[in-house]
Amino acid sequence: MNFIPSVLVGTWSIEGEHPLLPGEPITGTAEVTWLDEQQLLLLKAHYDHPQIPDALSVTAVLDGSPTMHYFDPRGEHRVFSVQLDETGWRWWNDDPVFAQRWVSSFSEGGAELTGHVERSEAGGDWLPDIELTYRRR
Repeated sequence: MNFIPSVLVGTWSIEGEHPLLPGEPITGTAEVTWLDEQQLLLLKAHYDHPQIPDALSVTAVLDGSPTMHYFDPRGEHRVFSVQLDETGWRWWNDDPVFAQRWVSSFSEGGAELTGHVERSEAGGDWLPDIELTYRRR
């Protein structure tokens, strides 16, 4: 999988669900833009549900590998490895305290991105986290 970040650039609506919030829809928006002459990819996500924090991530190629830094208002900062091309977007970390992984696929033409996050706490089993669909606006 190549690193082709331009496939994410644009404005997206978000819909999803979280297993800890059954029956409560997750909606929001995301804006993905270039910074620093296309050296940094910035993703700003806003969620309408009060229990889902807004987020900011910055992706760049560091030491030859695509890397994403994630931040949210709770003070969380996580670092992920990234794969991104015209077929899908994947990010993951292997943090022994709280590991996460996202796997998603673009629809034909790239108008929709559907994926899910899994989490593993303290090296335990991988559990479902959030499922999201991004649609280009």
